[in-house]
Amino acid sequence: MTDSLIARISAVGRVPDDIRHAAAQQQRFDNDNTQRSVGYVMLDCSGTVMDRYVDAPAIVFVEVFKRYGLEISMTEARAPMGLRKDLHIKAITETASVRDRFKAKFGREPNQGDVDAMFADFVPTQLNLLRNGNYHELLPGVAEVVKGFQDKGMKIGVTTGFTRAMLDILLDGGRKQGFLPDASCAGDDVEAPRPMPYMVIKNLERMGVVNLENAMRRTIKVDDTVSGAGEGAPLCWRVGVSKWSNYVADSWDAVRKMSPAELEARERASKEKLIRESGAHYVIDDLRDLPAVIADVNTRLAAGENP
Repeated sequence: MTDSLIARISAVGRVPDDIRHAAAQQQRFDNDNTQRSVGYVMLDCSGTVMDRYVDAPAIVFVEVFKRYGLEISMTEARAPMGLRKDLHIKAITETASVRDRFKAKFGREPNQGDVDAMFADFVPTQLNLLRNGNYHELLPGVAEVVKGFQDKGMKIGVTTGFTRAMLDILLDGGRKQGFLPDASCAGDDVEAPRPMPYMVIKNLERMGVVNLENAMRRTIKVDDTVSGAGEGAPLCWRVGVSKWSNYVADSWDAVRKMSPAELEARERASKEKLIRESGAHYVIDDLRDLPAVIADVNTRLAAGENP
């Protein structure tokens, strides 16, 4: 007859590690995602996999504020890009220049009621634009790079500041071009969106992860905005992409009119901003540079390094 396990616990009930790790449930946790290599890649939508220079939401923010009776610049509209769209509108109203003009026009500070009213207008306007535009067109190399990752056993997730209804339109367009992520999470799928890590975590949940700590160590988040490139911190690897970013230009049409020198300068400024402000582990041009990043992260993981 074996001795009672009760005799081996401490006076405060502490269970010895050998007993704890022998439990079937604990073994399931211990053995999940133990590989020291990248297993999950979480991608933003606009400016990262599609919609160069993030035209779709920027256009609508300007239009919604105009309908509300206040003109805002494209720079003001773009500044908080990456946030969930209701929080983005609120952030615009908190910008000093916008707040001052709002007070001058309406005789009071903007409040949550203003944000709610503008967001109620934003949703159908944005949905209409996405349905009738080509904002789901994939950026160069995206479909091929992503499929290459999946062929190697990596799982692909998507996170976004768009709502689920908006994201579904974009994913449907991307699917027709060969972009088939394994999971996705919209801004309204979680209580606390980026830069908090919960959309990344929600995707891992939907992928069937058991050991979250291990899985996050094997995860890379990629985004063209400061808040998005911070999403998942400090638990996963983070990558900023600068070439098609929100920070490069006001629109795709504007880029077509730029000289090569001006475009190069703007792309450089976009990269500088992401390096300086995001806290990302890597900042690259676009997804075509990501395989080299993953190879480097794999080397770091194999050496025992964590994010």
